[in-house]
Amino acid sequence: MYRFHYRALIKITGMLLVIEGLFMLTSIPFSLWYGGTDLKPLLISAGITILTGSVMWFTRRNYDQRDIGRREGYLIVSITWIVISVFGALPFYISGAIPSFTDACFETMSGFSTTGASILRDIEVIPKGLLFWRSMTHWIGGMGIIVLSIAILPFLGYGGMSLFWAEVPGPEKDKLHPRIAETARRLWGIYILLTFAMVLLELAGGMNLFDSLCHAFGALSSGGFSPKNTSLAGYSPYLQYVAILFMFLAGTNFTLHYLLLNGKAKKALGSQELHAYLLILFIPSVIIAMILFYTRDYGIEQAWRGALFNVVSIVTCTGFANEDFMLWPSYAWFIIFLLMFSGGMAGSTSGGIKVVRHVLLFRNFSNVIQRQVHKSAVIPVRLDKKPVNPKILHNVLAIFFLYIITFGIGSLLLTATGLDVISSMGSVVSCMGGIGPGLATTGPVANYAHLTDFAKWVLNFMMLLGRLELFSLFIVLHPAFWKQ
Repeated sequence: MYRFHYRALIKITGMLLVIEGLFMLTSIPFSLWYGGTDLKPLLISAGITILTGSVMWFTRRNYDQRDIGRREGYLIVSITWIVISVFGALPFYISGAIPSFTDACFETMSGFSTTGASILRDIEVIPKGLLFWRSMTHWIGGMGIIVLSIAILPFLGYGGMSLFWAEVPGPEKDKLHPRIAETARRLWGIYILLTFAMVLLELAGGMNLFDSLCHAFGALSSGGFSPKNTSLAGYSPYLQYVAILFMFLAGTNFTLHYLLLNGKAKKALGSQELHAYLLILFIPSVIIAMILFYTRDYGIEQAWRGALFNVVSIVTCTGFANEDFMLWPSYAWFIIFLLMFSGGMAGSTSGGIKVVRHVLLFRNFSNVIQRQVHKSAVIPVRLDKKPVNPKILHNVLAIFFLYIITFGIGSLLLTATGLDVISSMGSVVSCMGGIGPGLATTGPVANYAHLTDFAKWVLNFMMLLGRLELFSLFIVLHPAFWKQ
């Protein structure tokens, strides 16, 4: 039996709960300004979270930074995301806004995992303080609460690397700086800068500050929670194009943002993953726009905006909507369903399989064909003119296979609850990919409230799996993880 260093687990989980409780307090000004009934529940929830975290943090002895190895990193990250989701549900549950604890946990797991799936039938009746906390869970989860802790708490030191590797998605972790804490600070700096820029552009378009913040949190985290029942459908074309721009930027590798900000545009724009990402967005948008133009009596601009908005929203796993794509011809929304398996770029806030994995799968397939023709040839798979380590290719193949198998099992479990096949498949791929809207009864103008509690816990598990990119959680569940 492997001997885990549980002191590190308890102290770091406690530290993150304190951070979560402090973030809850940011909802207080909106509760006071709008005179809601959520002030007391928010204060009680923040107090419980901070007190619990403080007890865990300060009553345990210190640990050696070297105690946090790869195994501890995976275990800490997996447990932390569950714990912060449970405590994050307290404001909704204590206030009575979401009286079911299962539903409250579903909403906050959806928030922290930046999925955007909701059980709320009428969002606009929820007090503004709770809605702000709901959107804040997105913003925290988008870049990652552990990446934030590494950025602001350098005493994690050596152990921060293991936590970073366990939480940040992608086949490879791009480091902007040799020191992992400096990398985390730069990532969060870019994240905050883009959030601030989107808020300013939304304010310029006539959106109020509260809605601007909530939509910016949803777009930059690739989350999709909106304080409006109709998401962005009721806003002007200008504001919808602003959302399109920032959803696209959130789905782009943050390393490329850093390179652009430092004047290295040629290197950033030369990324082959970026080229594939642009093609995945552009070609389906053109096809769907043509379908809408010829079948729905849309004008050219309306057809293009409807297609582009929904394609960008789905590919980047944001989940905002400006219309119900389930009302489109079936071959149009089927394209949307296929795009749910894409995801944005690695190193972005989006979920899904990730564009780079699709690129590597295609190139590996092409490579196999070439080797069948030229038996003695040594033809490495290349990305950005560099040979790709075979271990990475094996991992990509494994995660793709695991993703499809998990999707199939999850869909079967949901159909066993009585949900129709299309809704089951759409719900599972949406929650695994962190997208939000599914298909049919869980589509863009529907919600997940009608599902059974069992179905909601299955989808909770799918959201956690998707946020941790399957391996981080499955590694912890594997018996070999616990052996010496």
